[in-house]
Amino acid sequence: MIAATSQRHLLLNMTDNGSLAMPGQEVFVVRRGEGPYVEDIDGRPYIDGLSGLYCCQLGYSYGAEFAEAAERQLRELCYSPLWTGSAHPTAIELAERLSRIAPVDIEHTFFSSGGAEAVETAWKIARRYHALRGEPGRTKAIARRGAYHGLTIGTLSFNDDPGLTEPYGPPAIDTRFVSNTNRLGLAAEFTDDEVYTAWLLAELEATILAEGPETVAMLIAEPVQNRGGCITPPRGYWQGLRALADRYGFLLVADEVITAFGRIGEWFGGDRYGARPDMVTVAKGITAGYAPLGATLVGTKVTEVINRPGAVLNHGYTFAGHPLSTAIALRNLEIMERDRILDNVRGLQGDLAKRMAALKDLPIVGDVRGTGFFYSCELVGDLDDGGFSANARADLIVDLIPRRLREAGLLARVYDRSRPLVQIAPPLISDRAVLDRIAAIIAGTLAEASARI
Repeated sequence: MIAATSQRHLLLNMTDNGSLAMPGQEVFVVRRGEGPYVEDIDGRPYIDGLSGLYCCQLGYSYGAEFAEAAERQLRELCYSPLWTGSAHPTAIELAERLSRIAPVDIEHTFFSSGGAEAVETAWKIARRYHALRGEPGRTKAIARRGAYHGLTIGTLSFNDDPGLTEPYGPPAIDTRFVSNTNRLGLAAEFTDDEVYTAWLLAELEATILAEGPETVAMLIAEPVQNRGGCITPPRGYWQGLRALADRYGFLLVADEVITAFGRIGEWFGGDRYGARPDMVTVAKGITAGYAPLGATLVGTKVTEVINRPGAVLNHGYTFAGHPLSTAIALRNLEIMERDRILDNVRGLQGDLAKRMAALKDLPIVGDVRGTGFFYSCELVGDLDDGGFSANARADLIVDLIPRRLREAGLLARVYDRSRPLVQIAPPLISDRAVLDRIAAIIAGTLAEASARI
């Protein structure tokens, strides 16, 4: 009944909503959660192998603690805007708390309601920064091919997927795209980090020079790129990005909407790779999925300019830094420290890496990438170039793999792209048995798929 009601009244994100009314199709309704598990409306349990949508770092067993924090906040103050010189205590406390764990020289926070808003904020701050420095002609952004940074009209500009962008017309922001750090299919010489990093940075520098350095406002990149399959950077890459940003005067933005708050065993994913960005965008794990919140963390180099007396930052959101959400975020950080959540990821990531790497022995697996609690298998098919024929794609990627994963009790992401992926991002409270079970389910499913290629 509830699934049918959904089809009649609810428009789902990124969904062919019209097809849900067809025979054999219906909305998957999640009713409750406990630990790393969720339960559907019929009472069937599943390991939440994607942490909701990379949000639920703590799984689903901390509801009582968050409810207590929420009740206390709502009894005291339900709402107050961060607008025209006004603030409230939990937003102030959270901004200070974030400054203590943020990358070096990042001291200020601009709150929003989610990740796309955080990215749009970074763009507007970058434009304001350059204009105040007498360089209003810096109107271009640089992003990486295949990346995803949000679905608002502004953030769509940083995506190069025509399926996402073309329905909405020309991009709002003039953006150039450079290579991401996926080595699959590249020449053997690029297995060497030094060689690969030098090539990537040379391509980027050539793009900057071709566009005119004085026109580039910012470069945005994820420490580990989600779209395209948990793509990690080579050694020296983020240090090279910093050097180019300093040389040519643009701002470097680390999009950590997914990678921050423990996903790869650090407070910020860029810390693992020596990243020193000017701004960091976060959301998702900042509240462990218990409330909506986004934030743009801004470095002192930028705030020294945009905070000049008389320099108004004409930007804001009604629910930015909502008292409920900031109270939840503070409790989340407290729990993560108290229960040593980062230590759990650091202690088990080696075991998960071994289990996932073993999947490369399966014929359908072309590559396994990732780190921490964040992995993907890139799949190869029945065509000579590793692609999938229409029949194989319909049989395996659209039907068998997602169906078998769910039948075995695992919620994972199956991308139906030119080179499909199976991706996991389990809750950070998962123990070895849960991680082993995830890997075993994927192995069994992909073994069956391999036999049908």
